[in-house]
Amino acid sequence: MARHVVIGTAGHVDHGKTALVKALTGTDTDRWAEEKQRGITIDIGFAQLDLSDGVHASVVDVPGHEDFVRNMVAGATGVDLTLLVVAADEGVMPQTVEHLAILDFLGVRSGVAAISKVDLVEPDWLDLVIDDVSQRLRKTPMEWDGPLPVSGETGEGLDALRAALGRGAERVLERTADDLFRMPIDRVFSVAGAGTVVTGTTWAGSIRVGEEVRVLPVDRAARVRSIQAHGESADSAIPGRRTAVSLVGIDRHEAERGSTVVSDAAWKATRTVDVLVTLLPEARPVTQRTRLRLHLGTTEVIARVTPADREISPGGEGVARLRLEGDLVCRWGDRGVLRSYSPVTTIGGCVVIDVRPPGRPRRPSADAGRYSGDPVTRVRAFVRGEGKQGLALSDLPVRVGVLNREIEQVLEELAGAGGEGGSWQPAAGSRGGERGGVVRVGDWLMPARVVREASQRVFDALSSYHSEYPLRVGMSLEAARKVIGGVHLAEYVLQGLEESGKVVNELGALRRAEFEPTLAGSHAEYGVVVTEALVEAGSQGMTLADLKDRVPAPGVEELVEYLVMRGTVVKVGGSRYYDRDVLQQLVRRVVGEIRQRGEASPAELREVLGLTRKYLIPLLEWLDAKGFTARAGNVRRLGPEAHLVE
Repeated sequence: MARHVVIGTAGHVDHGKTALVKALTGTDTDRWAEEKQRGITIDIGFAQLDLSDGVHASVVDVPGHEDFVRNMVAGATGVDLTLLVVAADEGVMPQTVEHLAILDFLGVRSGVAAISKVDLVEPDWLDLVIDDVSQRLRKTPMEWDGPLPVSGETGEGLDALRAALGRGAERVLERTADDLFRMPIDRVFSVAGAGTVVTGTTWAGSIRVGEEVRVLPVDRAARVRSIQAHGESADSAIPGRRTAVSLVGIDRHEAERGSTVVSDAAWKATRTVDVLVTLLPEARPVTQRTRLRLHLGTTEVIARVTPADREISPGGEGVARLRLEGDLVCRWGDRGVLRSYSPVTTIGGCVVIDVRPPGRPRRPSADAGRYSGDPVTRVRAFVRGEGKQGLALSDLPVRVGVLNREIEQVLEELAGAGGEGGSWQPAAGSRGGERGGVVRVGDWLMPARVVREASQRVFDALSSYHSEYPLRVGMSLEAARKVIGGVHLAEYVLQGLEESGKVVNELGALRRAEFEPTLAGSHAEYGVVVTEALVEAGSQGMTLADLKDRVPAPGVEELVEYLVMRGTVVKVGGSRYYDRDVLQQLVRRVVGEIRQRGEASPAELREVLGLTRKYLIPLLEWLDAKGFTARAGNVRRLGPEAHLVE
């Protein structure tokens, strides 16, 4: 299978980057008339370079002039392999050094160094330049080929350079298509018959013609009409290739350099990120409210800095929160370049560690897990930081930097890491279990500590409830959920407690398994009084107000509901209570009368029972609801459950 890599040029202005790219590829990447007139690259240029049968490269030619470093960063972001160009007649220059620093901050770890314009210098001078460049390259964390002497004019050294680029491309880690698609936009234009066309380097994932995508931060949906790679039509956009995508459904003015094409709802624009900052030794300290420029992808945005400590010192590193003045689309692990607001110079770089950070920024010693290279450690740290709100599994690819294909493996490793201990364990099964201090709650991850505390909290609340209301079956599920807090957490904890046998859900009321409501002491005495009063009331029954007048004791309502639960008292019509035996006699009389007559009107039943409409109608409606009778116009007939009445 063919491999695709992105090669980015780097080097001082007028050191021959564009001429060298043209000599290698045959493509002149200077597109604009101004670039031709001034003889320097102003904006990003692109060319295709086939290194071998199996390796194809997209070459990004970036400007070297200090006034256009922002364009250089936009082009260098997403580069796999660097082609550093140093002119033999000038040697290492300021932008050479700055570009090397930028490449380091962007995480580029493989490069080829070329000494250009060798046809303009003497051999002795060339040897000095090669030695100087070699010494500087050894101080970088990158793996280099070269420096190789070349000339774009004479063709000297081009074969050796092409071979070195091929070796460098083999060292590059292949980008995965099994990821969420993202393509930062660096150009937007309109083409008659094609609509709005956006171009960029596909960072990860893939899309196909006809698929739906979104353009952020405007958050506009669009459909992929066509795809081109280096001027040739393609069915899909794949990682590591320069790509042009024609979009239907979005206007030319709704997208710009700095926008991003995505295909998954997990991607969202943000205006607050936590980053790990590294400053150059010559930079000024970064303190509270420092204003600077963040370059990430093709986006440049102004940011205010809030360091976790008092400041970040020159040559040092530290965690900081960036409050952005514009929208940014990024994920965990993205690398950016920091430049001072004024004068505009490169001061350092940063790595994104949270795209939706909670609370205040925390010191590395207190929160190192969030920027750990180990995804298991990282997931545990993010879950711990979210507390009872939990972390959605859908947040793992973008916020935590765990690819979709890695999620199950990470969860398995968490499970193998063991728990934090504790007396309460979640139920096993599809709902998940404790995983290295993490509990899977459906599509959410919760700290095991939070789950245990919530379980104990509701268990204690039930104990207090039973003490305060000894005659009630238990606490309502709604009240129990409020005690726990958090919809996903509440459902998980309650189900776990039920399956563990510690609590019982009885008709929507939650109680501890060992608890049974009972009449004792004064409650038992008043229970007898209530029963006697209802027997005396006979076929008329009593309302709660009637019972409170008859039984002058606190908690009469609770006492009556307890008797209803036990079945010795029956509630009719929502407001009237009957003794069970008295009501059974009424039911037998009504059903018996209808059996004898075939049907009976309320007036006929009123004469039989000796009741006024005030008492009769609620009773008949209750009989209908129970199925003992059935209304047919203005009469009652036997209902489907009438056979149960002797």
